This record gives sequence, structure tokens and C-alpha cells, in this order.
Amino acid sequence: MATTTRRKRSKKTAAEKSAKRAGKAAVRKSAKKLAKKTAKNTTKRTGAKKPARTRTSRKSAAAKSRPKGPKAATARRHIRTSARRPKTAPPRSARARVAARSRPVKRLPAAPRVEGVAIKGKLGPRYTEVLTPGALRFLADLHREFEAARERLLAARAEQQARYDEGELPDFRPGTRVIRDDADWRVAPIPEDLLDRRVEITGPVDRKMIINALNSGANVFMADFEDANSPTWSNNIEGQINLRDRWAGKIGFTDPETRKTYRLGATPAVLIVRPRGWHLVEEHLTVDGEPISGALFDFGLAFFHSAKAQIAAGTGPYFYLPKLETHEEARLWNEVFVFAQERRGIANGTIRATVLIETLPAAFEMEEILYELRDHIAGLNAGRWDYIFSFIKKLAKHKDCILPDRSQVVMGEAFLGSYAALLVKTCHSRGAFAMGGMAAQIPVKNDPAANDAAFAKVRADKEREVRDGYDGTWVAHPDLVPVAREVFDRMMPEKNQITRVRQHVRVLREDLLQIHTGTKTEEGFRLNIRVGVQYIEAWLRGRGAVPIYNLMEDAATAEISRAQIWQWIRYEAELDGGIVVTPKYFERALDEEMERVKDEVGADAYAGGRFPEAIALFRDISLAPEFVDFLTIPAYRLIV
Repeated sequence: MATTTRRKRSKKTAAEKSAKRAGKAAVRKSAKKLAKKTAKNTTKRTGAKKPARTRTSRKSAAAKSRPKGPKAATARRHIRTSARRPKTAPPRSARARVAARSRPVKRLPAAPRVEGVAIKGKLGPRYTEVLTPGALRFLADLHREFEAARERLLAARAEQQARYDEGELPDFRPGTRVIRDDADWRVAPIPEDLLDRRVEITGPVDRKMIINALNSGANVFMADFEDANSPTWSNNIEGQINLRDRWAGKIGFTDPETRKTYRLGATPAVLIVRPRGWHLVEEHLTVDGEPISGALFDFGLAFFHSAKAQIAAGTGPYFYLPKLETHEEARLWNEVFVFAQERRGIANGTIRATVLIETLPAAFEMEEILYELRDHIAGLNAGRWDYIFSFIKKLAKHKDCILPDRSQVVMGEAFLGSYAALLVKTCHSRGAFAMGGMAAQIPVKNDPAANDAAFAKVRADKEREVRDGYDGTWVAHPDLVPVAREVFDRMMPEKNQITRVRQHVRVLREDLLQIHTGTKTEEGFRLNIRVGVQYIEAWLRGRGAVPIYNLMEDAATAEISRAQIWQWIRYEAELDGGIVVTPKYFERALDEEMERVKDEVGADAYAGGRFPEAIALFRDISLAPEFVDFLTIPAYRLIV
């Protein structure tokens, strides 16, 4: 009885379940029909097209072939697992998994928008800290105010060079005799922190160099955007960032290889900035479609960002001015200074400049240069290496003005001795400083005898400068600071020698044109080739100060090398031993010396460098029918 009852209940339950399933199916079928009908009516009312059937609405061949039944779930799990990671793929490491993660892309800063100004160079991470809208407007103002005058002065240079090429020789200008004959005028008083400049160190504007130079124990550091700097966009802008950081109190550096940390000391040197000369441009920034002057670019950014901070720190905006040839060029700088101070709300006369007398025409206009800058001048500097180059260039077509080997053209003799004496007399008679030039020697590692000889040459050079009446000197390496300081401390116990007026010195035109005696040797010729090419190659790689054969070479010494070669080829100079310098001999010597350089630097370094471009440029300017004004002008086109 109980069994029969259970069977009846079971049948009843099964029937109920079946009916329930059938009911649900009917409901689904009815809903589906209703949905189709609704969609059809909607299409008719709106005129909308019937949507295309998607791929997922029909079974693909792969879907039809999927396994069914109890093994389906297992099979599907296997397929999904296989798709995620093939059996043959090796397991990824934690580092690989981290590297594979998507990371946010760091966007470079956008260029500030200033009317008429275009930044052509790539913007690095901090570039907009110095290329601010205010700074760019200031640069644009400088360009629009002074570019026309700069171009006129460069045209006047070319006209004067043409007269030299036709046989004219430099001379004191009769039209400015009234300035030279007036014994009463003086330059403005020298600022307190520039009264003792006995040792100045110079160098490029990379971060580590700036910190080391400021901490070197020198009285002054000249941060160089000119001859010791290869003017790549990154070098120039990062140099400006470094200067800004120095005055913002946040300059520091950690060497990525050694992890050594560099910080500014408690008593850093006074900072002076050297912008580029009037002849160079900055192609990476244009104003109204024209590239801005490199001089105005370098000066403008340094002054705009740091002048007020320098004044607040008890110093001032100080500059070295390179490559001037005439007092009109000095006048243009004075006008720039007046304009810049007015625009920035700084008192006139706050800027102080030291002018490098490193061109032959400028030696005949030292008094006039001081006079034009009398409210802003601090002194003159005897830039000996560029002066030698300028002597060759200005008289390149004078056959009787060929110089001997570069190593034999020394201070204290012939035109160099006369120019050095005249500079001291001129400066001290007008209340300005006379600064000595660069000794190119640097420490020689792992060779005590050679190192002692180098230091002895530096010591002798500095002793000569003190005897001549100079108030300070230049060195190229921190290790030479104590060498020069010992000489000046011993021979010049006071802060300077500005009261030592050398009235007995009388320098005439012929004294400033007297040729150094000496020999022209094959080794000197070949050394010029090796130095010139190696320097250009390093310059193209972004280095402006390069140690070569235990001397610190910069653009000036490379200019001497190629200038001598050009002149010796042009006049087929006869070397000791009877060799006549011809284009054919130069080509042979160039090939041979490059093989020697390859052995010296190593085959890998030679192959990985920019020697083909450097060799081609050096060959072109050495064999050019006309003397190329500055090698850095055609070289610049290779780094823009």
C-alpha cells in the first residue's frame, strides 16, 4: 500500500515537473514572438533598416565541433588554459612580469607659446624651467632691438678683412685719438668681490664641472658657453639650468657610475659667465623666423634668471666678452647691458664685464673698448691662444707674416710680449684690472717627471705675469689652482696690482706686428693635423674642452692648428729637412697621421667616433681657396 502510494506521488511529481517545463517553454516562445513583432512594427514606423545579423548569432564551424556531454566542461577548461599559456612557453620571471605591465608614458613638456618665437630644439625634462614665457619674451626683445646692429658690425668686419687681404695692416685709429690722449677718464669702481682675482679657473658648463670649479679654491670660475663648450642644444640649455640651480641653492650631482655625490662648498668662487661671440647664432631658437644671436641667447638667459639672485647674494651679474674686434662692438654690448638692466628693473652699472683682448684689431683699440664700456667694465684679459689665431687669420694673405711652429710662439716675445705689456699699461692707467691668460698644461697621470715638468712651466708662466703687472691669471685644471696661487701669494701679497701703472712702457704699431722667430718643422705640421682633427671629432660629440697630449685644448688652439696649415700650404712653406708643404703632401700626411691617431685612441674608439666627419671638415678648411673665418661655423652645421 505504501509502495503504491509512493509510485502515485512519483508519477504526479514527474507530471507536474513536465508541465512546469512546458509552461516555461511556452512563455519563452510567446515572449520571443512578441519581441519580433514589436521590432517589426518599430521598423515600419521609423523606417530603420533591419540590423545585420552578427557573427555571434550563428554557430561557427568551431562551435559546432565543440564536444558535448559530460566531457564538455573539462574540454573547455583545457582549451582556455592552453590559450593562456602554451605548454612549451617557459614561465615568466617576476622582472619580466613587471616589465610587461603597462606604464604611463611620460610626456615631454610643451613648448611655451610666445609670439614670434619658435623653439626648434627638442625639449628635455627641465628645459621649460629656463625657456619660460618671460625669458623667451626677453630674448625676443633683445633680438629685435640689437640684431640689425650685430649684422652691420659683422659686415664691417668682413670689409676690414678684405682691406687686410689687399695689403693693409692694422693700426691705431686716428679718429679715436682724442680718447687715447685724454688722461682724465677712468672706469667705474670695481665691485668688492672682484678686487682679488689672482686665480681664475675656466671650464664648460656641465654640472660636475661647475661644482668642482666653484669648490676648487680659485677666486673666480668662468663658466664657458664659448670656446670650452660644444654648443649642442642640450649642452647650452642644461648649462643654463645648472647656473639657475646654483643661484637657487639646489645644485648637486651624483655620478651615475661611481655614485659619488658632489655638493657646493661653503665658500665657492665668484661666478663669471662667458657667452658666445657676436659671430655665432643659436639655430634652435628663432625670433620672427631668424636664428637668435648666440651671444644674446647665452647672456639673456643667464641674466634673466640669475641677476637678481646674484645681487641678493652679495655679488652681481658678471660676464666675460669674447672675440671683440672694435670699440663699436664693445659699444653694442654696453647698449645691451643698459637695455637689459632697464627691462629687469636693475640699476645701471650693476653688470660688470671683462673683455678678452684676443683679436689683432682689438689690441689697437684697448683704450677705446674700455671707454665704451666704462660704466660696466671690470678689466681686460690677455687671451693669448685666440690672439695667435687672429694674428694668422687677419694677416693670412701676407706672405711675410708666416709664423713658426705653434710651440715656438710664446709669451714675452715679439708681438705677444708687446701686446701683453700694452694691456697692463692700458688697464691700470684707466683703473681696470689686467688679467693674465691660460696656461694650457694639465696634470700628467702616472708620470711624475712629466707632471713636474708641466707644473714647472705653469709656475714660470705665472711668475712672468706677476712681473709684467697682471692682477690675476687663468688655469685649466683644479690641480693647478694651488700652483698659480702660490706664485701670486708670494709675489703679489696685496689684492691686486692696479696701482702699478707702467708709464714707461711704449708700444708702437710695429711692435704689435713683430713676427716671432723660429722654425717650421715636419713634426709641428703633423702635430697640428692630429690636434686639429681630434679636437673637431670631440667637439662633434659634444665636448668643448679636450685633453690632448697633456694640454687642455679648446676651440682656440684647434683654430691655430688649422690656420697654420692653411697658410703653410698656400705659400708652400719649406720645413726643416727640405719638405715643401703642398696640398699633395698635406693629403699624405693627413692619412698617415690618422693611422697614428687610430693606434693612440684604439681601433674601437676610432670606429665609434665621428672621425670621418672631422677629417672631411679639417681637409676642406685646410685646402679651401679662401680662409674660413671660424671652423666652428661649418662644424656647427654638423651638430644642429
